[in-house]
Amino acid sequence: MLPDFFQLGSSMPERQRIGLVSTYPPRLCGLATFAAALGGALARAGHIVEVMRLNDGTDVAAARQPVIGDIVNGDAGSIRRAAARLSLCDAVIIQHEYGIFGGDDGREVLDLVDAITAPVVSVLHTVPKHPTEGQLSVLTALCERSTSVVVMSQMAEQRLVSNYPVDSTRVDVIPHGAVATSISSSVAGRRDWRFAAPPQLLTWGLLGPGKGIEHVVDALALLRDVHPGVRYTVAGVTHPKVRAAVGEQYRESLIRRARGAGLAESIDFDDTYRDVPTLSRFIASASVVVLPYDSRDQVTSGVLVDALAAGRPVIATAFPHAVELLSDGAGIVVPHGDPDALASAIRFVLSDPQRLEAMAAKARQMAPDLSWEAVARSYASHVARLVEDHEPVAV
Repeated sequence: MLPDFFQLGSSMPERQRIGLVSTYPPRLCGLATFAAALGGALARAGHIVEVMRLNDGTDVAAARQPVIGDIVNGDAGSIRRAAARLSLCDAVIIQHEYGIFGGDDGREVLDLVDAITAPVVSVLHTVPKHPTEGQLSVLTALCERSTSVVVMSQMAEQRLVSNYPVDSTRVDVIPHGAVATSISSSVAGRRDWRFAAPPQLLTWGLLGPGKGIEHVVDALALLRDVHPGVRYTVAGVTHPKVRAAVGEQYRESLIRRARGAGLAESIDFDDTYRDVPTLSRFIASASVVVLPYDSRDQVTSGVLVDALAAGRPVIATAFPHAVELLSDGAGIVVPHGDPDALASAIRFVLSDPQRLEAMAAKARQMAPDLSWEAVARSYASHVARLVEDHEPVAV
């Protein structure tokens, strides 16, 4: 019997048996969260979901449904066994990120795809703008050997077909999903909630260098004249790989920076674990979400999608996914590594309640198309087309 999260829903389109290859909870990483959410939405829509868990040797917990087995990096036998089981599915969805597969630049993903006889959908979470020779080789080969390729933004599609020798007719765009919350709509006329004093800024996610949170700390030091004073919450644990390598150095450096700027009472570093429903409510309670990432290369951001699905205005650095999703007015894009620009954007948004509500309204308009249910329907339709066109391999 499937656990509650994977119970079949009342909607029963053409039922498919779908394999899903990814890292998986309790692993703390964005792909694991993505796979659990997508798999759950597909199962609730009536499909059978079987997860083949990618394991770098640190996932020691016993597999439970919907996990049916492990692919262990460097273990050719585990790849063969996984491919044989996955080939029994109608189609297989592979989450691709360079750091989760074994071999140089994750080359073992090619061995897996070559051994699967069912249609394969490769979902690209990263499309480097300036790939190394190895990254270029692996991603090109993966696209060639997959039945189809999915990216999560128009920016990613443009980059893929422009910078890589990939057939554009085999590339589809399906957005990153998010948990739909009723909070964003239910508060739509409550001015006491939207403009509570003091205004609340929020950044969340796994912490590590490159998140750019230090720039927000510096920006808040420029906003001492704002009354009531701005509160800022940095929520999330340190990324497990960062913690294993250097401990809590990044978090501690941020705390020291806040203290040095005299902001210790205004910034909360919150490492409380929150399940998905609790996190959704937490996001919706913020006045503005701030995503100050250093990366100029990020074509997919689940945190950005979660913020918009919760109906929250966003201030983000100009990484590609933010430029695309915030272009209609749900947020503001600022230059990277620029505390002055961040401070100006925060001041601009918070100084006008009507402006803030207009941005929130734009975000709420986007939310239905970003729900996991909507995203799962797109994947199910995509898979159905592939299954219809697929010619079974004789065995």
